[in-house]
Amino acid sequence: MGTYIALMNFTDQGIRSVKETTKRAEAVMEAAKMFGARMPQIYWTLGQYDLVAVIEAQDEESATAFALAIGSAGNVRGQTLRAFSKDEMNGILGKMG
Repeated sequence: MGTYIALMNFTDQGIRSVKETTKRAEAVMEAAKMFGARMPQIYWTLGQYDLVAVIEAQDEESATAFALAIGSAGNVRGQTLRAFSKDEMNGILGKMG
């Protein structure tokens, strides 16, 4: 499974209904299963981003479909970053020869 970090901001729609944000997060965590993904952690943050989530998905296609589904709900917009564990990074470095 690949790991992804999602950096998100509330849209106008999302901030208008911010009191529902924790309930929406629970629903998104449950919906992740439909995409072969998990969202084991989500944080509400101060600063440049309103939310940071850790997402695990079986492949890039699943991660992308999940991210698009989240965005299409209209409450957040963001960017998704592929993250590598130390072991994965060692494998990548090993390919350098």
